[in-house]
Amino acid sequence: MTIVASLHLRAPLLPAGEGGTVAGDALMALELDAYAKARGFRLAAIESIGSTNDEGLDRAAAGDAGRLWIVAKTQTGGRGRRGRRWLSPSGNLYATLLLIDAGPVARLPELGFVAGVAIASTLRDLGLASDRFAIKWPNDLLAGRAKFAGILLEARQMPARAHATVVGIGVNCAWHPDDLAYPATDLAALMGHAVTPGDVFAPLSHRMAGMLDLWDRGDGFARIREIWLDFAAGVGEVIRVDAGTRSYEGVFETLDPRGRLLLGTKSGTIAIEAGDILLARPEGSREGALT
Repeated sequence: MTIVASLHLRAPLLPAGEGGTVAGDALMALELDAYAKARGFRLAAIESIGSTNDEGLDRAAAGDAGRLWIVAKTQTGGRGRRGRRWLSPSGNLYATLLLIDAGPVARLPELGFVAGVAIASTLRDLGLASDRFAIKWPNDLLAGRAKFAGILLEARQMPARAHATVVGIGVNCAWHPDDLAYPATDLAALMGHAVTPGDVFAPLSHRMAGMLDLWDRGDGFARIREIWLDFAAGVGEVIRVDAGTRSYEGVFETLDPRGRLLLGTKSGTIAIEAGDILLARPEGSREGALT
């Protein structure tokens, strides 16, 4: 996890209806699923903001009790892992779930896997077949080799030793950038019809509530891990892992019980805590072997 500090200006909140419904234009017609409401989740929608993750951490510092979804129509300072910029004009989903003391500190990084399987399950709910997408360790969702969703997990210690965790989720619904260093796509392109942030958010709020129940503050991570591996890209394949100061190449064997990537190399199996992986290109590609 990343410990962050933030300061930003934000636009006023859009009016929220009772039970977590936000009235606005079609892009912001958001509503929590009934199960999420019953489990105590709330919703705040914002027209424009620097970063939904920063907003969540600011609200935690101000005393918010958590189980709060923050969704923005646009972000001016959206980011991904390692500070990478996440382009955030209107049309896509930019959401953060704020959780307070969600589990033991050592188990909080597992929330990235919880979010991954929640997004994957949401995509199936929307009618996207499981063989058309995959989760790329540790935090991206791909169609083929094109990214269309990402997760950013950050945390901050609050007074009285409470820990705030924000689970940032970005999903390309209506469009995707075409000037990136890697391929990208969006749900409208994948599904052949318009997809709004509201279409994604309601089932996502349901699935995230359910997966958090299953995770059970870390006691249920073994089951989350099993589901994650069912959706995983590259298992059993040769991959390359950029782990910061070093790179490794080998076979992606599995995840260990802590969520570390187990890579089978010529010198044996190694466990990798964090990094970026390069997957083999689809068969027949004339480009490099890994991407």
